[in-house]
Formats: sequence, structure tokens, C-alpha cells
Amino acid sequence: MKNKLKVLRAERGWSQAVLGEKLDVSRQSINAIESGRYDPSLPLAFKIARLFEQAIEDIFKDKG
Repeated sequence: MKNKLKVLRAERGWSQAVLGEKLDVSRQSINAIESGRYDPSLPLAFKIARLFEQAIEDIFKDKG
């Protein structure tokens, strides 16, 4: 799954650690999501969408 998490995070000047704290996950989890090695759970995807005030579909896209 493609995502624009890194762009959204960078626009706010947040480090991966800061974003992880805001979402209650590890920096390593943020890194794995940003690099496409890990797809977030649905509850985490909703939490990300709420934090960035965007729809899930606007942040995460199917690779197909």
C-alpha cells in the first residue's frame, strides 16, 4: 500500500518519533509504514486520518 505519511509528517516538521508518540506507536512502526513494509491496522489508519484531518483514502492508496 502506498501512503503519503512521510510527506504529511514533514509538512508539520515532526520526526518519526514525535509522530509515533502522537499515535502511541514506536518510531520503528512509523518508519515501516512510511517505507511500505507494514500496513497499519484499521484502527491505526483511522487514528492517522484523524490526526492529519484527512480521509483514510487520501492518505493510503492501493498499489494496484
